[in-house]
Amino acid sequence: MEPVSLARRRRYHFGAAIPFVLIHAGALAVLLVPFRWSLVAWFAASYALRVFGVTAGHHRYFSHRSYKLGRVSQFLMACLAQTAAQKGVLWWAAHHRDHHRHADAPGDLHSPWLRTFWWAHVGWVLSNEHDGYDQRRVADFARFPELRWLDRHHWVPAAAYGAAIWLVGGWGAFVWGFLLATVAVYHATFAVNSVAHLFGWRRFETPDQSRNSLLLALVTFGEGWHNNHHYSMVSCRQGFRWWEIDITYYGLQLLRVLGIARDLRPFRQPAGKRAA
Repeated sequence: MEPVSLARRRRYHFGAAIPFVLIHAGALAVLLVPFRWSLVAWFAASYALRVFGVTAGHHRYFSHRSYKLGRVSQFLMACLAQTAAQKGVLWWAAHHRDHHRHADAPGDLHSPWLRTFWWAHVGWVLSNEHDGYDQRRVADFARFPELRWLDRHHWVPAAAYGAAIWLVGGWGAFVWGFLLATVAVYHATFAVNSVAHLFGWRRFETPDQSRNSLLLALVTFGEGWHNNHHYSMVSCRQGFRWWEIDITYYGLQLLRVLGIARDLRPFRQPAGKRAA
């Protein structure tokens, strides 16, 4: 593992740790709320909606431009993605593009091979080390003022979403549909950075340590086909085989049929790469 320098330790102040810990602590309130199956439905629906926001929005659209949206749909997708409370779309996309430039090599933000599993999973998000980002990495989207505003005020969609759940469903729905679901979305999507670079199988020879995992693909709506993704990162579909379930891709196909999404980029054999 890469030694953590003294300079890095000084910068590692857990800038986002307080709200992160509070959300986890709040999720424990499920133990105090009388169980009802309707609350499970709130959790499942909220989890599914926001995982789709992260995978279709933060990842496949803003990071990789694997399909196209109109300007209004683009803004709404950004709002949906940010209900997951994973900072702003420009911040997310800029750092993810850097990850692909340096995957599991010096310069990678969250490689479990260079630092630790904890750092790759959540530590890099909580620290102050990567609070900023290079806007040149996302100049294609940073030219939109509404996205710049949303990125600066990244907490607004999540706060509005949580408030809406409370107003509509009450305290129990807020605990299950917002707090617990937020924690579940955190650790499911964060596992792509940590678990998917350590456990699973490799179909393709890539310079990084990305791996495929059926279980992770199920809970992240297709992101668990991570070796596939690192092999052809611009492909809108990450489950290349018929049996590789990719719920995000199915959802984007529905948006295409509805005329919202268009030009979904197909799998293409990257130059100079081959299957293992």
